[in-house]
Parts: sequence; structure tokens; C-alpha cells
Amino acid sequence: MRAFKSRSAKTGLFLLFTIVAFFFAGLSPANALQNKKADTAVSANDVQFTEIPTAADSAAAFRKKQAQLKKARPAIAPVAVGEKNQTLWAIFIAGFLGGLLAITMPCIYPLLPLTVSFFTKKSGSRSKGILHSLLYGISIIVIYVSLGLVITLIFGPDALNALATNGIFNLFFFLLLVTFGVSFLGAFEINLPSSLANKLDANSDKGGLVGIFFMAATLVVVSFSCTGPLVGSLLAAAATKGDRLGPAVGMFGFSLALALPFTLFALFPSALKSLPKSGGWLNSIKVVLGFLELAFALKFLSNVDLAYHWNWFDREIFLSAWIAIGLLMGLYLIGKIKFSHDDDLPHLSVPRTFIAIGVFAFVFYMIPGLWGAPLKIISGFLPPPATQDFDLSRSMGSGSAAPVQNVSIKEKKYEDLFKRGKHAGLNEWYDYEQALQVSKELKKPILIDFTGWNCANCRRMENEVWPDAGVRKRMQNDFVLLELYVDEKGSLPAAEFYNSSFSGKQVTTIGGKNSDFETVKFNTNSQPFYVITDSDGKVLVTPQGANFSVDNYIKYLDSGIAAYKQSK
Repeated sequence: MRAFKSRSAKTGLFLLFTIVAFFFAGLSPANALQNKKADTAVSANDVQFTEIPTAADSAAAFRKKQAQLKKARPAIAPVAVGEKNQTLWAIFIAGFLGGLLAITMPCIYPLLPLTVSFFTKKSGSRSKGILHSLLYGISIIVIYVSLGLVITLIFGPDALNALATNGIFNLFFFLLLVTFGVSFLGAFEINLPSSLANKLDANSDKGGLVGIFFMAATLVVVSFSCTGPLVGSLLAAAATKGDRLGPAVGMFGFSLALALPFTLFALFPSALKSLPKSGGWLNSIKVVLGFLELAFALKFLSNVDLAYHWNWFDREIFLSAWIAIGLLMGLYLIGKIKFSHDDDLPHLSVPRTFIAIGVFAFVFYMIPGLWGAPLKIISGFLPPPATQDFDLSRSMGSGSAAPVQNVSIKEKKYEDLFKRGKHAGLNEWYDYEQALQVSKELKKPILIDFTGWNCANCRRMENEVWPDAGVRKRMQNDFVLLELYVDEKGSLPAAEFYNSSFSGKQVTTIGGKNSDFETVKFNTNSQPFYVITDSDGKVLVTPQGANFSVDNYIKYLDSGIAAYKQSK
């Protein structure tokens, strides 16, 4: 009985680790450790100034302007390398935590004592056993990192950067993760061909380094039904970050965590006795991960809905799906739901009870969001508040109204496209030329917000920082707010098509124009990215990216206001 209680307690701790790892480490394209300052950070060194042509520019005039500005240098320094490093660290940590989760899978966990014992006995001495286990772990790392490099070579860094907003790839990732989730729930298993595993296993008998490598390859193939969904989720998250090293770095973190136990237990074989025995708790982790995979998949579907203006996967629908998944997960944890391959749960352990309490608490936290509550903790995941059909605070007339701007421009360009991204109490513009004109007439600086439909940190800034009374007051009264979506798929008028001086490609979409403008003039392609300019487009203060400190953002706005007044 005492042994049973011990195993139950350890089971609960493993489940707790699972939930904490997924919710706060984030194997997610939207929130992969959101302590980073930008979703992407693509350097654009040595680019040159250009201007975005408008309908009034003829082709000849545009070429003339290009020639005049060809030797001009950018006035804004490139984005700091630190932002890129933060993104890679986030991907590495997510991969490492994913690898730790993989160890608890039924396909791998039972192999730990068998593999370590095999090396110890076959090697004949403890030192050789440690060496062979170390080579085994290195082989695992080489295999997975090679997989990450192959992903980059196939798609290329430019394609990886485009994945985050590409409709086909987002739909593919959605269907892929739903398949993985259903697999973890026990509907079927995803296995590589058994002939491949048999061939690798036969080669593992060769001995020496080659044999050890094929043993590691056999583990990778045999365990694919458990690790495949985790690896697929990680590669999806890493690829959509747009960094060419992302997939390889993610696979390095994953394989490092997966390989460590084989080496550590070879160093300290007596520690194997402390491991809980294999049992139903391994499958419980798989099922919980299955629910989380399904929740994760919905974010990809939301990305497509926003970018292509399907206008049906609104905020309350997204929340309803998450609430349903959370309820099912909670009921599973307390034993009210059981799948065909689950063991009986005669009673709840204390750790499992507390995990269930956390899941149900999270569900109850989300419920007010169905009526417009901000839900700041998960704001980066959710569609914009403007997609909510019923907002209780909006229907009751609470909150300040957007300021009236008496200007000569009566119709905002592209406004219909961005209704689902509007912010209560703010008066947004969406075209650079119009913003310059409004700034001249109102005698106010321009706050440029380079943003995106699928930018998680943009949503966090808009839901955590912008609603502050001090921030909102300044944005309402002291600035012309210009929102430039870099992933908007709407087409430009044919007269405004042009070839980018940065990429050399023809720019035909609104998002492409905004993205090219940001890259060429400000040497960055990260979002959110905030720039304060005067009525002539001159940058007044150093631009900045995401910073979730309200005080910092107020200081930034105030510095822009002061610089604008000094320039007059």
C-alpha cells in the first residue's frame, strides 16, 4: 500500500510538470516563452532607403526617386542581436522541456533501465558503460539536430519567416496537431514502418560507434508514436518564428533532454531504483498532452481566420473551445472520463487533485471572457477583442469613446479590412500617407504601430499595456495612431504595385507594403515595433519593440511628445 501511494504521488508530480511545462513554457507559435521582446527579429543590414509609391506616383517618378536615394543610409540602427538570441533561447527551452516530457512517454520511459543495464553489462566495465551511454546520447542529439537542419534546408530562412502568416501552412499545422492530439487520446498510433526499425536494429549489432549510433536511431524510430507529436509541435512552433536556426536549436534542446537520462543513469545506476514503475500514469500524461495538442491547434486555425478575414472563428468561439477542452481534461484527471486504454482510477492522489483544481480554476477564469473580460494572462493567444460579438462592457457603454478628429480626410483607407482589429477608445489610421496628412492638420506626432494579425506579443501589448489610463489618455489626445499590419493579405490597387529594393520581389499586398516599409526604413521585421515620427516622417525618438512595463511605455510616449514639441 505504501508503494502504491508513493507511485501515485509521483504520478501526480509528473502530471503537474506536464501542465506547467506546456502552459508556461509554451510549445506554441503564439507564446513560446513570451518573455522575448518580439515575435521575429530578422536583420536587414545594409539596406537602403526607399519610399513606398502611392497611386499618385508614376513609374518614372518612382524610379527617379529610387536613384536619388540609392546612396542614402538608414537613420535607424539595426535591431539588437539580443532580441534574436532571446527568440532562440525561448525555442531551446521549449525544446528542452518537450524532451523532458518525451521521457515520460510510454514508448521511452520503460526503456531507460533496460538501455542503461544493457550498456553496463555489455561493456564489461563501468567506465566503458558510461562512454557507450555518452556516445548513445550524442547520437540521439545528432539525429534530431539533423532533422532540424533538414527542415531549414527544405524551406529556407525566407520561407520559415513567411510560415507564421501563410494560410496553407497554418491549416496544415492545425490538421497535423489535431491528428497528433487524437493519437495521444488513443484513437490510433502514428508509427514509422516496422521494416525501418528492424533494419536499424539489425545494424545496431555491428558493435562500436556505428552500432551505438544505429541503436539510437532505432530508439528514435520505435518511439516515434510518442515523440512524433511533440517533435511536430516543436518544429511547427520553431518554424513559424522565422529564424533559420530555430528548428535546429529546438531539436537540440529536445534531444539534449532526451539523451541526458541515459548518460546520468549510467553514471549513477543506483538511481534507477528511485524511478516510479511503469504503469497507467504514463498513459495519463499522454492523454493530458493530447488535450493540450488540440488546444494548441486552435491557435493555428485562428491565425488563418484573422489573416484571410473568414470572420467566423471569433474570440468567444475560441474561448468556448478552450473551455470545453479544459473541462474534459479536468474530468479526465478526476476519473470521470476514461479512455479504452486507461487503467482504473480507484482513488485520487493528493497531487492529482491539486492539478485538477488548477485546471478547473483555469476554466472558470476563462468563462467571463465569453462576455468580454480581458483575460490578460492568455491575451496573446486570443483573437482581438474586436472580434467579440457580445462584449458586456461595450454594450453597457462603459469605457471612453474614440476622440473625434476634425480633418479634411473623411474616409480612412483600408478601414473596412481592419474592423476586427480596432481598439476601444482609439482612433486608428491604416495608411502612411493619410497619417502624415492628419498629423500636419492636427499638429500631433504619429505613433506608428507595426503589428500583425498573428502577432502574440502585439495582442499582449494591446491588452496589458494600452488599456492603462495613462497610456490610453496619451494615445487618445497626443498622437495620430497609425497601425500598419505586416501580414494583411488584402491586395493593393494595381497602380501601387512595385518592386521592393530590399527583396527584389514585386509587392502586391497591403501587408507586403507595410513589411517592406518597416524592413527598408527601420532595418527590422519584428512586431510589435513602435516608431514616433513628426508630420514629415522624421523619427523623433529611438523606436522600441514589445515591453510589457506600463511605466516604460508611458516614458516612451512622453519622450516622443517632448521631442515633437522641441522640433517645432
